[in-house]
Amino acid sequence: MLSTRDGEELIKLARRTIEEYFKQGKLKIRKTRFNEKRGVFVSIHTYPDHNLRGCIGYPYPVLPLGEALQKASFSAAFQDTRFLPLTKEELEHVVFEVSVLTEPKLIKVKNPREYLRMIEIGKDGLIVEHGMNKGLLLPQVPLQFKPRWDVQTFLENTCMKAGLLPDMWLDPRIRIYKFQAQVFQEETPSGRVIQTSN
Repeated sequence: MLSTRDGEELIKLARRTIEEYFKQGKLKIRKTRFNEKRGVFVSIHTYPDHNLRGCIGYPYPVLPLGEALQKASFSAAFQDTRFLPLTKEELEHVVFEVSVLTEPKLIKVKNPREYLRMIEIGKDGLIVEHGMNKGLLLPQVPLQFKPRWDVQTFLENTCMKAGLLPDMWLDPRIRIYKFQAQVFQEETPSGRVIQTSN
């Protein structure tokens, strides 16, 4: 479990990674004290309207957290194909969010309808896999909608994120994984860091 101080440090590292890129023109990976391999996602949102501006990460613990975070920050800012690359002028008008993930676990069911009682909204994130198709949604995503998503809507949207039909979660060939996340975010650009979920 990461502390609030850890979260502040990770958020500052995410922002500093982008600031240094704008100064130096290249990504420089700093050594950090976060050496445990963890999955991590970095999300960038506009401020104050909080629209998504970029989100990329590592679902699985393949890299030390500090390194994964810096690479994810760079990718979220400049390589998310849904958005134009972040500009230097925008940096003062966005907030960073860091989600540190537990390792995804396969949800084992005999009947796909069992997923509906095995997933908790606001706690679990989802990964849907079918052949070469994969989609991931973080635990906080269903809470960002009004009304907030129920479990079926969450499953449907994760399927669509994977490029599948919404009802493919009912297909017994589908593999669905769940994970949890500690989520830290800036309240304002370069401002106070809060933990929004764990």
